[in-house]
Amino acid sequence: MKQSTALDILKTGKNVFLTGSAGSGKTYTLNQYIHYLRARRVPVATTASTGIAATHMNGTTIHSWSGIGIKDELTERDLSNLSRKKILKDRLQGTSVLIIDEISMLHAKQLNLVNQVLKHIRQSDKPFGGIQLVAAGDFFQLPPVGSRGESNRDKFAFMSEAWLDAGFKVCYLTEQHRQQADDQAKDVQQQITLDAILNQIRGDQGVTAEAILALQNTFYQDVDVNRTRLYTHNVNVNKINENELAQLSGETVTYHAIAHGDNKLVETLKKSVRTSDELTLKIGAKVMFIKNNTELGVSNGTMGELVGFTTIKPLKTSSVKAADDKESSSIKSSALQAAKDQKAATDTSLTNQDDTDDEVESTESDAPVSTDRYPIIKLNTGRQVIAEPEEWVIEDENGEILASYTQIPLTLAWAITIHKSQGMTLDAAEIDLSKTFELGQGYVALSRLKSLEGLKLLGMNDLSLRLDPLARGADSRFQQLSDEAEQTFSDIETEVLKESHDRFVLTRGGTLSKSSIDAYESQFKARQQRQAKKQAQRDKLGNQLTDHSQSTLMETRLLLEESLSIAEVAQARGLAQSTIMKHLSQIKQQDPSFKCEHLRPDDAIVEKVSAAVDVIIAAADPNDFSGGDDSSGVDSAGKDLFTKDRIKLRPIYEYLNEKIDYNSIRLALIFVE
Repeated sequence: MKQSTALDILKTGKNVFLTGSAGSGKTYTLNQYIHYLRARRVPVATTASTGIAATHMNGTTIHSWSGIGIKDELTERDLSNLSRKKILKDRLQGTSVLIIDEISMLHAKQLNLVNQVLKHIRQSDKPFGGIQLVAAGDFFQLPPVGSRGESNRDKFAFMSEAWLDAGFKVCYLTEQHRQQADDQAKDVQQQITLDAILNQIRGDQGVTAEAILALQNTFYQDVDVNRTRLYTHNVNVNKINENELAQLSGETVTYHAIAHGDNKLVETLKKSVRTSDELTLKIGAKVMFIKNNTELGVSNGTMGELVGFTTIKPLKTSSVKAADDKESSSIKSSALQAAKDQKAATDTSLTNQDDTDDEVESTESDAPVSTDRYPIIKLNTGRQVIAEPEEWVIEDENGEILASYTQIPLTLAWAITIHKSQGMTLDAAEIDLSKTFELGQGYVALSRLKSLEGLKLLGMNDLSLRLDPLARGADSRFQQLSDEAEQTFSDIETEVLKESHDRFVLTRGGTLSKSSIDAYESQFKARQQRQAKKQAQRDKLGNQLTDHSQSTLMETRLLLEESLSIAEVAQARGLAQSTIMKHLSQIKQQDPSFKCEHLRPDDAIVEKVSAAVDVIIAAADPNDFSGGDDSSGVDSAGKDLFTKDRIKLRPIYEYLNEKIDYNSIRLALIFVE
């Protein structure tokens, strides 16, 4: 099925399962649909099965969005408690379209829970409470983690009751975009493309001798020196990376991660974030970015070499900025400073209410990720960027940060595991499949590449080109259902289809107003033009060091100056709203004259939060403030402890009888005198 056909089906409001091989354009199609909905003001929630996948969609995890957390089952009491949470209730009742990306990594039990919660809170027996559900993913990717002894039949989401309840229309994308170049330039001797080999692996006819020979021929192939090496086991990856790092001479810099919050959730973050608590780097190290950063022009999987270290310039006030040259008047900041100096504002030490004693403190008490010297990375394209600390968070349904993890978003990348390569696109790779132990590992590894020209295979075993038979059977059925859906919709006249699209928009509270849609499109294009201008500046710089100061507070500041809301800025930057509020707090502290009254909450909310602050400061309970563990009234550095900027969010939330959500409290605190 073509992407355009899938979009036509999505716009009718049917529940849709969007699938296809790696590189078929699933994420692109989702983003096109999200754009369509937002332009028409249809409330859409973008979620994913994992935190890493959620960052690709500028969304949140389905666990956080739905309130199910990490549970495997919900009792009637649990459901009753969830329905009393106003923020969660408003969110679930106010959403018309729910998108779950990387559905293949969501356990069947958890999809059942999402269905259960939506039906309960929306008070509807319709599948998923009557919301349009769009699930996307490829079940040939590695399956979700389950309990010991649990089979894939128990884990796959398509085996759940909720999946049957949804009654999905299946859209199986068949156009290949990642391996296109290989199709245009087939190897003369092999006469077979990587895309063709992947389709054989996915099919039920088996892999031909010609395909196996094509793979074996890559044993002797020289690939780019900047290749990534993929292995099935961590032990091989760690050994290669440690050996390569040890061979480098020169200064060693170690970055220590900062972790706050619920111990189990922090561990969940650590497993999702592909770096280490102690990241040791040297000049010459081959590294990989593990988080998207549109301002830097890097994405999850972008490769490069560490060529130096640099210090971070201080934030400039608007008065100083105005005196600078317009093209170089930029503001420098970092996630490190947020963790180091604004700990109270972010309140990253909060714990899960169900496990309040199971808390982990920062890796080093109030310690920075390292010094203020950050890595300069020369990308494989030749451009240079600075890698600043990034923060990963898990929030509950009220916006409370339950766990946070801050670290330089890099990992050593002479070698990585196949499991950690999921979601990446690689130009060149050296892959060892000789110790394949799980069905699907070979497919995942090979599908990271764009063509056979970038592949050097070190070995294979009997499992390397095999897939889970249950997943293969389901995939065959998905193709049949997709063909049926395509045939059905091809018989519908264009006018009738358009009426169906418009009817869905109106029934979900959206608008068909041309002026409203045009205004959204105009604003969207303006953002694209800004991004294109920044990309052109990067390209012009070539291998010079990109001024990363544009990428943090300044980017947020420029968007806020356009009178955008917190949500709009978060969407534009691909960051959490809590992060944007953290930026706003830093901007206001360093430039009190910054005008942002359009963001001010209702006076009633500000007054209530202000009153709570006064009461909590007067009570002077060290447990209510970040940075203190006794009643001395000062922190370890001798600074006053009982101040507004050090108050944790939880005591304010509880003082206000849990009637004002955490994000509203964060925002109100910025305006409390």
